[in-house]
Amino acid sequence: MRRMPLSADTAVKLAEYMKVPLEHLMHMPQHILLQKLGEMAKAQTEEPIKESSAESQEKKE
Repeated sequence: MRRMPLSADTAVKLAEYMKVPLEHLMHMPQHILLQKLGEMAKAQTEEPIKESSAESQEKKE
């Protein structure tokens, strides 16, 4: 089985998100990496939405 081609930046961000050492990340099965990448992407897209809704509520008050 081939390793999943990850950029260095993506690998570092994913390791920080998963709270595992980078060395462990490189030996994880591909299906787990894909699942965690999806979770990380979803969390990052929801983050700006939460911040913008909090800012709009502050402006209303």
